Amino acid sequence: MKASYKRHLLQFKQASGTSRGVLRTKETWFIQIEGTNGIGIGECGLFRGLSIDDRPNYEEKLQWVCENINHELSFLLNELLEYPSIQFGVEQAFLSLQSTSPFQLFSSDFSNGKDVIPINGLVWMGDKAFMQQQIKHKLAKGFTTIKMKIGAIDFETEFALLKAIRREFTAKDITLRVDANGAFTPKEALEKLHKLAALDIHSIEQPIRQGQWQEMALLCEQSPLPIALDEELIGIFSYAQKVNCIATIRPQFIILKPSLVGGFTGSKEWISIADQYRAGNWITSALESNVGLNAIAQWTYTLKNPLPQGLGTGSLFTNNISSPLEVTNGNLQYNSNAAWNFNL
Repeated sequence: MKASYKRHLLQFKQASGTSRGVLRTKETWFIQIEGTNGIGIGECGLFRGLSIDDRPNYEEKLQWVCENINHELSFLLNELLEYPSIQFGVEQAFLSLQSTSPFQLFSSDFSNGKDVIPINGLVWMGDKAFMQQQIKHKLAKGFTTIKMKIGAIDFETEFALLKAIRREFTAKDITLRVDANGAFTPKEALEKLHKLAALDIHSIEQPIRQGQWQEMALLCEQSPLPIALDEELIGIFSYAQKVNCIATIRPQFIILKPSLVGGFTGSKEWISIADQYRAGNWITSALESNVGLNAIAQWTYTLKNPLPQGLGTGSLFTNNISSPLEVTNGNLQYNSNAAWNFNL
């Protein structure tokens, strides 16, 4: 076998606001393996500023993978332990190589176009008018679960937006999730969680900055609404450390971004630990191209998790990879009549 890699800079259709600033581009890398039976393609979804493997030697590590591609997958994944996005790309590429088609990684009713995955509609941060516009758009598109990023503008404005949704739609009509991306301080967090709970919020992701395990544990114990760990899981590599994290904090949910936590292998390890502590989970993409999104979606379907998943729609970028992935009535589906156009 031989392997190569290539960088691809995804361009946002419009600037997207997060608590870390405004995103206009998203860097990603593709690994391609050539074997006797065809090719395998994987995406290393590096997320600058968030990925633990956002390091100066990232490209050197990709080159190392290409030079060592004939080793066993288990060896490569172990050597790449501190490079979770590359782990994920390598995992995909090996699955892709073994498949009858480069983009059919898991054969199922989803990948065969016979079933769908319910997903949440994501509302990006921005001014009040922009966020209102997004909410109306998501509701018009048939989403019944809305996830709103909060923490960029003042809390009272964001709270008013959520309150306006609740005036029109009850919790039976629309499920509301919020993602604070660690924007609250430990001192103010509980008061804000009580306010949000009055609006029948399903859950809040990462209310305080990661790394504050004791403060987060106290919040999870006292919070009137479920707390989901997200960034908290990034950069924890060993099984013992993962157990320590979940056992200490005791969250109600964990959210898994395969690009950030070691691909399918790392995600499955987190899920098994969370199950032991009765914490639920769902899967989220992390602004990958349609190549990575497709891999995450196909794997997610095999988990048979009934909760709406946090899978992107692939529609954010002007130069995404054309794919059969489509969103209809708040569901992600694979149109088996459509074709891939992986041509970089």
